[in-house]
Amino acid sequence: MQKGFLPNSYTFPPLMKSCKKMIGSSQKATGQKCHGQAIKNYVVDVLPVQNSLIHMYASFGLIDSAWRVFDGMSTRDLVTWHSIVDGYVKLGELVVAHRIFDKMPIRNVVSWNIMITGYLNAGNPGCGLKLFREMVKTGLKEDEKTVALMLSACGQSARLKEGRSVHGSLMKNFLKSNLIVDTALIDMYSKCKRVESAKRVFDSMVKKNLVCWNTMILGHCLHGCPEDGINLFEEMVRRGDSKGGMLCGHNKSKIRRDEEHVILPDEVTFIGVLCACARSGSLSKGRAYFNQMVNVYCIKPTFAHYWCMANLYAGAGLLQEAEKILMSMSMPDGDEEEEEEEKEDRWLSDDSMLWGSLLGLCRFRGDVDLGEKIAMRLIELEPHNSSWYMLLLNIYAAAGRWEEALKVKELTKERGVSRKPSCSLFDLNKIVHDFKLGENSNQPGMIQVYAMVDELARRLSLPKRGTGTSTRSYCLTERPDTSSERYQK
Repeated sequence: MQKGFLPNSYTFPPLMKSCKKMIGSSQKATGQKCHGQAIKNYVVDVLPVQNSLIHMYASFGLIDSAWRVFDGMSTRDLVTWHSIVDGYVKLGELVVAHRIFDKMPIRNVVSWNIMITGYLNAGNPGCGLKLFREMVKTGLKEDEKTVALMLSACGQSARLKEGRSVHGSLMKNFLKSNLIVDTALIDMYSKCKRVESAKRVFDSMVKKNLVCWNTMILGHCLHGCPEDGINLFEEMVRRGDSKGGMLCGHNKSKIRRDEEHVILPDEVTFIGVLCACARSGSLSKGRAYFNQMVNVYCIKPTFAHYWCMANLYAGAGLLQEAEKILMSMSMPDGDEEEEEEEKEDRWLSDDSMLWGSLLGLCRFRGDVDLGEKIAMRLIELEPHNSSWYMLLLNIYAAAGRWEEALKVKELTKERGVSRKPSCSLFDLNKIVHDFKLGENSNQPGMIQVYAMVDELARRLSLPKRGTGTSTRSYCLTERPDTSSERYQK
Protein backbone atom coordinates (compact mmCIF):
# COMPACT_ATOMS: atom_id res chain seq x y z
CA MET A 1 0.00 0.00 0.00
CA GLN A 2 2.92 2.34 0.68
CA LYS A 3 4.02 1.92 -2.96
CA GLY A 4 0.60 2.83 -4.30
CA PHE A 5 -0.83 -0.67 -4.70
CA LEU A 6 -4.20 -1.39 -3.15
CA PRO A 7 -5.28 -4.82 -1.88
CA ASN A 8 -8.02 -6.64 -3.75
CA SER A 9 -10.20 -9.70 -3.16
CA TYR A 10 -7.24 -12.00 -3.85
CA THR A 11 -5.19 -10.39 -1.09
CA PHE A 12 -7.33 -11.16 1.95
CA PRO A 13 -7.91 -14.96 1.91
CA PRO A 14 -4.17 -15.75 2.34
CA LEU A 15 -3.89 -12.91 4.89
CA MET A 16 -6.68 -14.39 7.00
CA LYS A 17 -5.13 -17.82 6.68
CA SER A 18 -1.91 -16.37 8.06
CA CYS A 19 -3.80 -14.86 11.00
CA LYS A 20 -4.98 -18.35 11.98
CA LYS A 21 -1.39 -19.54 12.18
CA MET A 22 -0.26 -16.72 14.45
CA ILE A 23 0.60 -17.62 18.04
CA GLY A 24 -0.60 -15.60 20.99
CA SER A 25 -3.38 -13.19 21.83
CA SER A 26 -2.59 -10.88 18.91
CA GLN A 27 -4.03 -13.24 16.31
CA LYS A 28 -7.65 -12.26 16.98
CA ALA A 29 -6.88 -8.54 16.90
CA THR A 30 -4.91 -8.94 13.67
CA GLY A 31 -7.73 -10.94 12.11
CA GLN A 32 -10.24 -8.24 13.01
CA LYS A 33 -7.97 -5.62 11.47
CA CYS A 34 -7.88 -7.63 8.24
CA HIS A 35 -11.68 -7.73 8.34
CA GLY A 36 -11.74 -3.97 8.71
CA GLN A 37 -9.36 -3.54 5.79
CA ALA A 38 -11.57 -5.76 3.65
CA ILE A 39 -14.50 -3.46 4.43
CA LYS A 40 -12.39 -0.38 3.78
CA ASN A 41 -11.33 -1.69 0.36
CA TYR A 42 -14.87 -2.72 -0.63
CA VAL A 43 -14.14 -6.44 -1.04
CA VAL A 44 -15.90 -7.75 2.06
CA ASP A 45 -18.87 -8.91 -0.02
CA VAL A 46 -16.74 -11.08 -2.30
CA LEU A 47 -17.52 -14.77 -1.70
CA PRO A 48 -13.93 -16.08 -1.16
CA VAL A 49 -13.27 -13.25 1.31
CA GLN A 50 -16.45 -14.01 3.23
CA ASN A 51 -15.59 -17.72 3.34
CA SER A 52 -12.13 -16.88 4.68
CA LEU A 53 -13.67 -14.67 7.37
CA ILE A 54 -16.00 -17.45 8.53
CA HIS A 55 -13.16 -19.95 8.66
CA MET A 56 -10.87 -17.53 10.47
CA TYR A 57 -13.38 -16.51 13.12
CA ALA A 58 -14.41 -20.13 13.68
CA SER A 59 -10.77 -21.14 14.18
CA PHE A 60 -10.47 -18.40 16.83
CA GLY A 61 -13.54 -19.77 18.62
CA LEU A 62 -15.45 -16.56 17.79
CA ILE A 63 -18.38 -18.47 16.40
CA ASP A 64 -20.80 -15.54 16.88
CA SER A 65 -18.66 -13.41 14.55
CA ALA A 66 -18.48 -16.26 12.06
CA TRP A 67 -22.26 -16.61 12.18
CA ARG A 68 -22.80 -12.88 11.56
CA VAL A 69 -20.72 -13.10 8.40
CA PHE A 70 -22.58 -16.24 7.31
CA ASP A 71 -26.00 -14.81 8.13
CA GLY A 72 -25.30 -11.64 6.14
CA MET A 73 -24.25 -13.40 2.93
CA SER A 74 -26.47 -13.14 -0.11
CA THR A 75 -24.69 -15.98 -1.92
CA ARG A 76 -23.25 -19.14 -0.39
CA ASP A 77 -21.36 -22.10 -1.81
CA LEU A 78 -20.33 -25.45 -0.36
CA VAL A 79 -17.20 -23.95 1.17
CA THR A 80 -19.39 -21.48 3.05
CA TRP A 81 -21.60 -24.18 4.52
CA HIS A 82 -18.65 -26.43 5.36
CA SER A 83 -16.85 -23.61 7.16
CA ILE A 84 -19.75 -22.70 9.42
CA VAL A 85 -20.71 -26.32 10.18
CA ASP A 86 -17.08 -27.21 10.91
CA GLY A 87 -16.81 -24.19 13.21
CA TYR A 88 -19.69 -25.36 15.38
CA VAL A 89 -18.46 -28.97 15.27
CA LYS A 90 -15.03 -28.00 16.59
CA LEU A 91 -16.65 -26.12 19.47
CA GLY A 92 -18.72 -29.19 20.34
CA GLU A 93 -21.96 -27.45 19.36
CA LEU A 94 -23.29 -30.53 17.56
CA VAL A 95 -26.96 -29.63 17.92
CA VAL A 96 -26.47 -26.34 16.08
CA ALA A 97 -24.05 -27.90 13.60
CA HIS A 98 -26.56 -30.59 12.70
CA ARG A 99 -29.35 -28.04 12.27
CA ILE A 100 -27.24 -26.12 9.78
CA PHE A 101 -26.18 -29.38 8.12
CA ASP A 102 -29.83 -30.32 7.63
CA LYS A 103 -30.51 -26.98 5.94
CA MET A 104 -27.68 -27.32 3.41
CA PRO A 105 -29.15 -27.10 -0.13
CA ILE A 106 -26.56 -29.55 -1.44
CA ARG A 107 -24.12 -31.89 0.31
CA ASN A 108 -21.13 -33.91 -0.80
CA VAL A 109 -19.01 -36.51 0.97
CA VAL A 110 -16.98 -33.78 2.71
CA SER A 111 -20.17 -32.46 4.30
CA TRP A 112 -20.97 -35.84 5.80
CA ASN A 113 -17.37 -36.38 6.92
CA ILE A 114 -17.45 -33.15 8.91
CA MET A 115 -20.54 -34.18 10.86
CA ILE A 116 -19.36 -37.77 11.37
CA THR A 117 -16.03 -36.47 12.68
CA GLY A 118 -17.91 -34.25 15.13
CA TYR A 119 -19.80 -37.18 16.63
CA LEU A 120 -16.67 -39.30 16.90
CA ASN A 121 -14.75 -36.50 18.59
CA ALA A 122 -17.66 -36.06 21.02
CA GLY A 123 -17.37 -39.73 21.99
CA ASN A 124 -20.54 -40.82 20.22
CA PRO A 125 -19.49 -43.35 17.57
CA GLY A 126 -22.98 -44.83 17.38
CA CYS A 127 -24.40 -41.60 16.00
CA GLY A 128 -21.48 -41.34 13.58
CA LEU A 129 -22.28 -44.80 12.21
CA LYS A 130 -25.95 -43.92 11.98
CA LEU A 131 -25.11 -40.80 10.02
CA PHE A 132 -22.94 -42.86 7.67
CA ARG A 133 -25.88 -45.17 6.96
CA GLU A 134 -27.97 -42.12 6.07
CA MET A 135 -25.25 -40.97 3.70
CA VAL A 136 -25.20 -44.35 1.95
CA LYS A 137 -28.96 -44.13 1.42
CA THR A 138 -28.49 -40.87 -0.49
CA GLY A 139 -26.32 -42.68 -3.03
CA LEU A 140 -23.07 -40.92 -2.15
CA LYS A 141 -19.92 -43.05 -2.27
CA GLU A 142 -17.55 -42.84 0.68
CA ASP A 143 -13.95 -41.72 0.27
CA GLU A 144 -10.89 -42.93 2.19
CA LYS A 145 -11.51 -40.46 5.00
CA THR A 146 -15.06 -41.76 5.45
CA VAL A 147 -13.77 -45.32 5.60
CA ALA A 148 -11.14 -44.34 8.18
CA LEU A 149 -13.84 -42.61 10.25
CA MET A 150 -16.08 -45.67 10.11
CA LEU A 151 -13.24 -47.92 11.21
CA SER A 152 -12.49 -45.51 14.04
CA ALA A 153 -16.15 -45.56 15.10
CA CYS A 154 -16.17 -49.36 15.08
CA GLY A 155 -13.00 -49.38 17.17
CA GLN A 156 -14.32 -46.86 19.69
CA SER A 157 -17.54 -48.83 20.19
CA ALA A 158 -15.94 -52.31 19.85
CA ARG A 159 -18.17 -53.17 16.88
CA LEU A 160 -15.98 -55.94 15.49
CA LYS A 161 -18.67 -57.31 13.16
CA GLU A 162 -19.25 -53.96 11.48
CA GLY A 163 -15.52 -53.31 11.33
CA ARG A 164 -14.97 -56.60 9.55
CA SER A 165 -17.77 -55.70 7.15
CA VAL A 166 -16.00 -52.45 6.29
CA HIS A 167 -12.76 -54.39 5.82
CA GLY A 168 -14.52 -56.83 3.49
CA SER A 169 -15.92 -53.98 1.44
CA LEU A 170 -12.43 -52.49 1.18
CA MET A 171 -11.03 -55.72 -0.21
CA LYS A 172 -13.64 -55.60 -2.95
CA ASN A 173 -13.32 -51.92 -3.85
CA PHE A 174 -9.69 -50.96 -3.12
CA LEU A 175 -7.07 -52.95 -5.00
CA LYS A 176 -4.03 -50.98 -3.86
CA SER A 177 -2.80 -50.70 -0.30
CA ASN A 178 -3.71 -47.39 1.33
CA LEU A 179 -1.66 -46.10 4.24
CA ILE A 180 -4.49 -44.17 5.92
CA VAL A 181 -7.06 -46.93 5.67
CA ASP A 182 -4.61 -49.68 6.65
CA THR A 183 -3.61 -47.71 9.74
CA ALA A 184 -7.29 -47.29 10.63
CA LEU A 185 -7.76 -51.05 10.23
CA ILE A 186 -4.88 -51.71 12.63
CA ASP A 187 -6.41 -49.31 15.14
CA MET A 188 -9.87 -50.85 14.81
CA TYR A 189 -8.75 -54.46 15.22
CA SER A 190 -6.53 -53.52 18.17
CA LYS A 191 -9.35 -51.78 20.02
CA CYS A 192 -11.62 -54.75 19.34
CA LYS A 193 -9.01 -56.99 21.04
CA ARG A 194 -8.06 -58.67 17.76
CA VAL A 195 -4.40 -57.71 17.83
CA GLU A 196 -3.37 -60.71 15.71
CA SER A 197 -5.61 -59.46 12.88
CA ALA A 198 -4.13 -55.99 13.28
CA LYS A 199 -0.63 -57.48 13.04
CA ARG A 200 -1.54 -59.25 9.78
CA VAL A 201 -2.62 -55.95 8.26
CA PHE A 202 0.57 -54.31 9.53
CA ASP A 203 2.80 -57.05 8.11
CA SER A 204 1.09 -56.83 4.72
CA MET A 205 1.75 -53.11 4.34
CA VAL A 206 4.40 -52.21 1.76
CA LYS A 207 4.93 -48.69 3.11
CA LYS A 208 4.79 -47.79 6.80
CA ASN A 209 5.11 -44.39 8.48
CA LEU A 210 5.52 -43.43 12.13
CA VAL A 211 1.77 -43.22 12.75
CA CYS A 212 1.37 -46.78 11.49
CA TRP A 213 4.20 -48.08 13.69
CA ASN A 214 2.81 -46.23 16.70
CA THR A 215 -0.66 -47.66 16.13
CA MET A 216 0.64 -51.22 16.04
CA ILE A 217 2.93 -50.69 19.03
CA LEU A 218 0.05 -49.20 21.03
CA GLY A 219 -2.17 -52.08 19.92
CA HIS A 220 0.24 -54.61 21.41
CA CYS A 221 1.06 -52.58 24.51
CA LEU A 222 -2.50 -51.71 25.46
CA HIS A 223 -4.76 -54.39 24.01
CA GLY A 224 -2.52 -57.39 23.44
CA CYS A 225 0.72 -58.74 24.83
CA PRO A 226 2.88 -55.91 26.20
CA GLU A 227 6.07 -57.85 25.48
CA ASP A 228 5.13 -57.99 21.77
CA GLY A 229 4.73 -54.21 21.79
CA ILE A 230 8.16 -53.72 23.34
CA ASN A 231 9.70 -56.15 20.83
CA LEU A 232 8.12 -54.23 17.94
CA PHE A 233 9.46 -51.00 19.40
CA GLU A 234 12.94 -52.52 19.60
CA GLU A 235 12.66 -53.58 15.96
CA MET A 236 11.80 -50.02 14.94
CA VAL A 237 14.70 -48.67 16.99
CA ARG A 238 17.14 -51.13 15.39
CA ARG A 239 16.09 -49.94 11.95
CA GLY A 240 16.75 -46.36 13.00
CA ASP A 241 20.10 -47.27 14.54
CA SER A 242 21.26 -48.84 11.30
CA LYS A 243 21.00 -45.39 9.71
CA GLY A 244 22.37 -43.51 12.70
CA GLY A 245 18.95 -42.74 14.06
CA MET A 246 19.93 -42.46 17.72
CA LEU A 247 21.01 -38.84 17.48
CA CYS A 248 19.68 -35.64 18.99
CA GLY A 249 19.18 -32.08 17.92
CA HIS A 250 20.12 -30.94 14.43
CA ASN A 251 21.58 -34.34 13.52
CA LYS A 252 18.22 -35.96 14.21
CA SER A 253 16.48 -33.43 11.96
CA LYS A 254 19.03 -34.03 9.22
CA ILE A 255 18.32 -37.76 9.27
CA ARG A 256 14.63 -37.13 8.88
CA ARG A 257 15.28 -35.05 5.78
CA ASP A 258 17.95 -37.19 4.16
CA GLU A 259 16.61 -40.67 4.99
CA GLU A 260 12.85 -40.60 4.57
CA HIS A 261 12.58 -44.34 5.23
CA VAL A 262 14.19 -43.99 8.66
CA ILE A 263 11.53 -43.92 11.38
CA LEU A 264 12.44 -42.57 14.79
CA PRO A 265 10.23 -42.95 17.87
CA ASP A 266 8.33 -39.93 19.16
CA GLU A 267 6.49 -39.10 22.36
CA VAL A 268 3.49 -41.27 21.38
CA THR A 269 5.73 -44.29 20.84
CA PHE A 270 7.13 -44.02 24.34
CA ILE A 271 3.66 -43.63 25.83
CA GLY A 272 2.84 -47.09 24.50
CA VAL A 273 6.15 -48.53 25.73
CA LEU A 274 5.75 -47.06 29.23
CA CYS A 275 2.18 -48.36 29.40
CA ALA A 276 3.47 -51.80 28.45
CA CYS A 277 5.99 -51.61 31.28
CA ALA A 278 3.18 -50.65 33.67
CA ARG A 279 1.09 -53.61 32.53
CA SER A 280 3.93 -56.05 32.99
CA GLY A 281 5.14 -54.41 36.20
CA SER A 282 8.65 -53.87 34.79
CA LEU A 283 9.84 -50.91 36.83
CA SER A 284 13.50 -51.24 35.77
CA LYS A 285 12.55 -51.35 32.09
CA GLY A 286 10.23 -48.39 32.50
CA ARG A 287 12.99 -46.31 34.04
CA ALA A 288 15.39 -47.35 31.28
CA TYR A 289 12.97 -46.43 28.50
CA PHE A 290 12.13 -43.11 30.15
CA ASN A 291 15.85 -42.27 30.30
CA GLN A 292 16.29 -43.40 26.70
CA MET A 293 13.46 -41.13 25.60
CA VAL A 294 15.01 -38.10 27.32
CA ASN A 295 18.74 -38.68 26.85
CA VAL A 296 18.94 -40.53 23.53
CA TYR A 297 16.02 -39.17 21.51
CA CYS A 298 15.83 -35.77 23.23
CA ILE A 299 12.07 -36.03 23.71
CA LYS A 300 10.75 -33.75 26.43
CA PRO A 301 8.46 -35.70 28.78
CA THR A 302 4.82 -34.67 28.68
CA PHE A 303 2.09 -35.07 31.23
CA ALA A 304 1.26 -38.48 29.72
CA HIS A 305 4.78 -39.83 30.28
CA TYR A 306 4.83 -38.63 33.87
CA TRP A 307 1.46 -40.20 34.46
CA CYS A 308 2.58 -43.55 33.03
CA MET A 309 5.67 -43.48 35.23
CA ALA A 310 3.56 -42.60 38.25
CA ASN A 311 1.35 -45.63 37.61
CA LEU A 312 4.48 -47.75 37.21
CA TYR A 313 5.77 -46.60 40.60
CA ALA A 314 2.36 -47.01 42.21
CA GLY A 315 2.07 -50.53 40.82
CA ALA A 316 5.36 -51.37 42.53
CA GLY A 317 4.01 -50.01 45.83
CA LEU A 318 6.12 -46.84 45.69
CA LEU A 319 3.27 -44.38 46.18
CA GLN A 320 5.47 -41.56 47.48
CA GLU A 321 7.65 -41.74 44.37
CA ALA A 322 4.51 -41.78 42.21
CA GLU A 323 3.19 -38.64 43.87
CA LYS A 324 6.59 -36.96 43.71
CA ILE A 325 7.03 -37.45 39.96
CA LEU A 326 3.61 -35.99 39.23
CA MET A 327 3.86 -33.06 41.60
CA SER A 328 7.35 -32.16 40.35
CA MET A 329 6.30 -31.65 36.72
CA SER A 330 7.80 -28.40 35.48
CA MET A 331 6.58 -25.91 32.94
CA PRO A 332 8.48 -25.87 29.63
CA ASP A 333 11.42 -23.55 29.18
CA GLY A 334 11.08 -20.83 26.60
CA ASP A 335 12.18 -17.41 25.54
CA GLU A 336 12.44 -15.13 28.57
CA GLU A 337 10.56 -12.49 26.67
CA GLU A 338 7.64 -14.82 25.97
CA GLU A 339 4.60 -14.03 28.07
CA GLU A 340 4.10 -16.47 30.95
CA GLU A 341 0.47 -16.93 30.00
CA GLU A 342 1.36 -17.97 26.47
CA LYS A 343 3.99 -20.47 27.70
CA GLU A 344 1.46 -21.96 30.09
CA ASP A 345 -1.23 -22.17 27.40
CA ARG A 346 1.22 -23.88 25.05
CA TRP A 347 2.09 -26.52 27.64
CA LEU A 348 -1.48 -27.15 28.64
CA SER A 349 -2.85 -27.28 25.10
CA ASP A 350 -0.21 -29.81 24.08
CA ASP A 351 -0.80 -32.18 26.98
CA SER A 352 -3.70 -31.54 29.30
CA MET A 353 -6.44 -31.44 26.69
CA LEU A 354 -5.32 -34.83 25.42
CA TRP A 355 -4.61 -36.52 28.72
CA GLY A 356 -7.09 -35.17 31.26
CA SER A 357 -9.05 -38.40 31.52
CA LEU A 358 -5.93 -40.32 32.55
CA LEU A 359 -6.24 -38.85 36.02
CA GLY A 360 -9.57 -40.60 36.35
CA LEU A 361 -7.52 -43.68 37.25
CA CYS A 362 -7.19 -42.26 40.74
CA ARG A 363 -10.80 -43.13 41.50
CA PHE A 364 -10.23 -46.78 40.58
CA ARG A 365 -7.00 -47.04 42.54
CA GLY A 366 -8.61 -45.55 45.62
CA ASP A 367 -5.85 -42.95 45.97
CA VAL A 368 -8.31 -40.16 46.71
CA ASP A 369 -5.79 -37.86 48.42
CA LEU A 370 -3.31 -38.18 45.55
CA GLY A 371 -5.99 -37.58 42.95
CA GLU A 372 -7.32 -34.58 44.87
CA LYS A 373 -3.86 -32.99 45.10
CA ILE A 374 -3.15 -33.44 41.40
CA ALA A 375 -6.56 -32.19 40.30
CA MET A 376 -6.26 -29.12 42.55
CA ARG A 377 -2.89 -28.27 41.05
CA LEU A 378 -4.18 -28.65 37.50
CA ILE A 379 -7.19 -26.44 38.27
CA GLU A 380 -4.76 -23.85 39.58
CA LEU A 381 -2.70 -24.08 36.38
CA GLU A 382 -5.71 -23.99 34.08
CA PRO A 383 -8.80 -22.67 35.87
CA HIS A 384 -10.96 -22.68 32.72
CA ASN A 385 -10.34 -26.30 31.68
CA SER A 386 -13.49 -28.25 32.50
CA SER A 387 -11.62 -31.58 32.42
CA TRP A 388 -10.00 -30.89 35.78
CA TYR A 389 -13.28 -30.02 37.49
CA MET A 390 -14.89 -33.18 36.12
CA LEU A 391 -11.88 -35.15 37.32
CA LEU A 392 -12.16 -33.76 40.86
CA LEU A 393 -15.90 -34.35 40.82
CA ASN A 394 -15.42 -38.00 39.84
CA ILE A 395 -12.76 -38.53 42.51
CA TYR A 396 -15.08 -37.18 45.19
CA ALA A 397 -17.90 -39.33 43.82
CA ALA A 398 -15.82 -42.51 44.09
CA ALA A 399 -15.09 -41.64 47.72
CA GLY A 400 -18.75 -40.88 48.47
CA ARG A 401 -17.90 -37.28 49.33
CA TRP A 402 -21.08 -35.83 47.84
CA GLU A 403 -20.88 -32.40 49.49
CA GLU A 404 -17.46 -31.73 47.96
CA ALA A 405 -18.72 -33.00 44.59
CA LEU A 406 -21.64 -30.54 44.67
CA LYS A 407 -19.26 -27.72 45.60
CA VAL A 408 -17.14 -28.53 42.54
CA LYS A 409 -20.19 -28.25 40.31
CA GLU A 410 -21.13 -24.92 41.88
CA LEU A 411 -17.58 -23.70 41.35
CA THR A 412 -17.75 -24.49 37.63
CA LYS A 413 -20.92 -22.40 37.36
CA GLU A 414 -19.36 -19.49 39.24
CA ARG A 415 -16.32 -19.48 36.96
CA GLY A 416 -18.37 -19.96 33.80
CA VAL A 417 -16.57 -23.16 32.85
CA SER A 418 -18.26 -25.06 30.03
CA ARG A 419 -17.46 -28.53 28.80
CA LYS A 420 -15.64 -28.82 25.47
CA PRO A 421 -14.64 -32.22 24.10
CA SER A 422 -11.00 -32.89 23.28
CA CYS A 423 -9.68 -35.24 20.70
CA SER A 424 -6.66 -36.72 19.06
CA LEU A 425 -5.91 -38.97 16.11
CA PHE A 426 -6.06 -42.22 18.07
CA ASP A 427 -8.10 -41.05 21.08
CA LEU A 428 -4.95 -41.18 23.17
CA ASN A 429 -6.75 -39.51 26.04
CA LYS A 430 -8.69 -42.75 26.58
CA ILE A 431 -6.30 -45.59 25.94
CA VAL A 432 -4.64 -45.82 29.34
CA HIS A 433 -7.93 -45.23 31.13
CA ASP A 434 -9.62 -48.00 29.12
CA PHE A 435 -6.75 -50.38 29.85
CA LYS A 436 -6.82 -49.82 33.61
CA LEU A 437 -10.61 -49.91 33.78
CA GLY A 438 -10.68 -53.21 31.92
CA GLU A 439 -8.07 -54.79 34.17
CA ASN A 440 -9.66 -53.68 37.45
CA SER A 441 -13.36 -54.06 36.65
CA ASN A 442 -13.53 -57.43 38.42
CA GLN A 443 -11.60 -56.46 41.51
CA PRO A 444 -13.35 -56.29 44.90
CA GLY A 445 -15.13 -53.04 45.56
CA MET A 446 -15.53 -52.01 41.92
CA ILE A 447 -19.30 -52.58 41.97
CA GLN A 448 -19.55 -50.06 44.82
CA VAL A 449 -17.42 -47.58 42.87
CA TYR A 450 -19.65 -47.89 39.82
CA ALA A 451 -22.73 -47.51 42.00
CA MET A 452 -21.37 -44.28 43.47
CA VAL A 453 -20.57 -42.87 40.04
CA ASP A 454 -24.09 -43.69 38.84
CA GLU A 455 -25.56 -42.15 41.99
CA LEU A 456 -23.64 -38.96 41.34
CA ALA A 457 -24.93 -38.96 37.77
CA ARG A 458 -28.47 -39.23 39.10
CA ARG A 459 -28.03 -36.43 41.64
CA LEU A 460 -26.39 -34.06 39.18
CA SER A 461 -28.56 -35.00 36.18
CA LEU A 462 -25.54 -36.29 34.26
CA PRO A 463 -25.50 -39.27 31.85
CA LYS A 464 -24.92 -42.52 33.71
CA ARG A 465 -21.76 -44.55 33.31
CA GLY A 466 -21.82 -46.66 30.18
CA THR A 467 -24.71 -44.89 28.43
CA GLY A 468 -22.41 -43.69 25.65
CA THR A 469 -23.81 -40.15 25.75
CA SER A 470 -22.43 -36.82 26.84
CA THR A 471 -23.65 -33.30 27.28
CA ARG A 472 -22.23 -32.42 23.87
CA SER A 473 -23.24 -35.45 21.83
CA TYR A 474 -26.76 -36.22 20.68
CA CYS A 475 -28.14 -38.95 18.47
CA LEU A 476 -29.77 -37.89 15.25
CA THR A 477 -33.24 -38.76 16.46
CA GLU A 478 -32.82 -36.84 19.74
CA ARG A 479 -31.61 -33.33 18.95
CA PRO A 480 -33.06 -30.76 21.36
CA ASP A 481 -34.15 -27.40 20.05
CA THR A 482 -32.00 -24.34 20.58
CA SER A 483 -33.59 -21.22 21.97
CA SER A 484 -31.66 -18.66 19.96
CA GLU A 485 -33.62 -17.24 17.02
CA ARG A 486 -30.56 -17.02 14.80
CA TYR A 487 -30.36 -20.82 14.54
CA GLN A 488 -33.89 -20.93 13.15
CA LYS A 489 -32.95 -19.00 10.02
